[in-house]
Amino acid sequence: MHLDKFDLAILRALQDNARASLNEIGAAVGLSSTPCWNRIKRMESAGVIRGYTVNIDPAALGFMDTVIVHVTLESHSEETLYEFGRALAQIPEVLEAFLVSGDYDYFIRIAVRDTRDYERLLREQLYRIPGIRHSKSSFVLRRLKETMLPLTPPTPI
Repeated sequence: MHLDKFDLAILRALQDNARASLNEIGAAVGLSSTPCWNRIKRMESAGVIRGYTVNIDPAALGFMDTVIVHVTLESHSEETLYEFGRALAQIPEVLEAFLVSGDYDYFIRIAVRDTRDYERLLREQLYRIPGIRHSKSSFVLRRLKETMLPLTPPTPI
């Protein structure tokens, strides 16, 4: 899907505040509300806009720590990769999971209440997933940057 400068401006406005009214978005991007609505609907239909979410502070809900886990699997068959991904999807504390290149197979970001909670998660859930050969865990000490997708107007060719 081709996105022009107005589409990108609408996406920036929605990233800043997904609850903004059509009038507010239109004013921010220089369009009336009807063209904004049409563009938003078109981007939703095309899958550019996948949904709308709320940004919750994990610590406010008692999840004080974030753990980054690198995992190596015994096998790299399609079935093993599929089953591992399916098992991770069932663990609510898993925030993100990436199949990666390099020394490890997966990079997983997990929210936990504390070190005991992480130990419980390891014993009761993560280590019960068949096929894990090795894992390495690192607790996040401080988040240095959290950002949205950088949206800039397309460069003319």
